Amino acid sequence: MKIAIFTDTFSPDVNGVAKTLKRFTDYLEDRGIAYRVFAPKSSTNNLFSTEIHRFRSLPFFLYPDCRLALPNMLHVKEELTQFKPDIIHVATPFNIGLCGLHYAKKLNIPVVGSYHTDFDKYLEYYDLQFLTKLLWKYMRWFHRPLRKIFVPSIDTMTHLKKHGFTNLEIWPRGIDCSVFHPSYDQQSIRDKYGIKEKYILLYVGRIAPEKDVMLLPSIHAQLPKEIQNDVHWFVVGDGPQQQDLKKQAPHNMTFAGFLTGTDLAHAYAAADLFVFPSSTETFGNVVLESLASGTPAVCANAGGVRGIIQNQVTGLLCERKNIAAFAQAIQTLLENHPNRKEMGWNGRNYALTQSWESIFERLLENYEDALQKTQVGLLA
Repeated sequence: MKIAIFTDTFSPDVNGVAKTLKRFTDYLEDRGIAYRVFAPKSSTNNLFSTEIHRFRSLPFFLYPDCRLALPNMLHVKEELTQFKPDIIHVATPFNIGLCGLHYAKKLNIPVVGSYHTDFDKYLEYYDLQFLTKLLWKYMRWFHRPLRKIFVPSIDTMTHLKKHGFTNLEIWPRGIDCSVFHPSYDQQSIRDKYGIKEKYILLYVGRIAPEKDVMLLPSIHAQLPKEIQNDVHWFVVGDGPQQQDLKKQAPHNMTFAGFLTGTDLAHAYAAADLFVFPSSTETFGNVVLESLASGTPAVCANAGGVRGIIQNQVTGLLCERKNIAAFAQAIQTLLENHPNRKEMGWNGRNYALTQSWESIFERLLENYEDALQKTQVGLLA
């Protein structure tokens, strides 16, 4: 099978979509499966090879991790004509994705796609709710020709079914438990960042409105005074609200910026709890990374996160945006060390069952199935 992937975000971009697709292309390469990736040029260093084709781009205002590219259509057509892919996978619904959809139709190549981001939920955070109907009209049009639409969670599947989508398949995310594990030297993070407090509360993700990250200072303020003095917040990531968060942050909040690889894994392993208030996740890669590291998670009871966290077993789920509920959950787990440790081991054991290899094998099986199917569109 030869696979052409069209995406508006790819490594070295730091987001779930880009990292998942890079994992997938690594998997394809290891198994000698031919592929081509069409992606925007990134604002940072770019991977380039005969398999990866890059185009000039600008950041998309709603989601800067995805970029609006200006693909060279003639170059794309020439490459596809020479490569002769068996299937096209459009991973995002913007310019590069549109380019892939266009040539799938024009060259009569079977096309599938994946849905990664609930942009309709993002609109509320940017006061753009009036665009909701137009957005769903476009999304239905874009996804209608796809033989299969891969979604990361049952929650996302349910959400799309309500909007008339069909041909939906679950494509969850995996975890590399050889990188994310509890066995790192936990003291090294404390020494590096001068952390003296008893507990570390970790947040990893974009510092942006849709992540509800500005709730963190309020959650801290709701904690009992003795716990406030015992915790240190460790924030990993960057984004448009970083300066606002710094202004409101308690004195015991460290901003580490972007961390990757073993640096990031060290942070997860050193934390006592992972606190993630976002209610807009279609999956929640960072939550799975936390569980793999033996760190229980306190998360919003919303979105794809609900499919990862087993409440009271691997962490606690709180009503979205309920500051008091988050503070109470943190207090409950910090005051019960045996329960917290048990949840950590439960999370690690769950993560061990979520290997990338089995997930990608299933995706290839779905590709094969899509090639056999008569095309069926979305409901009107």
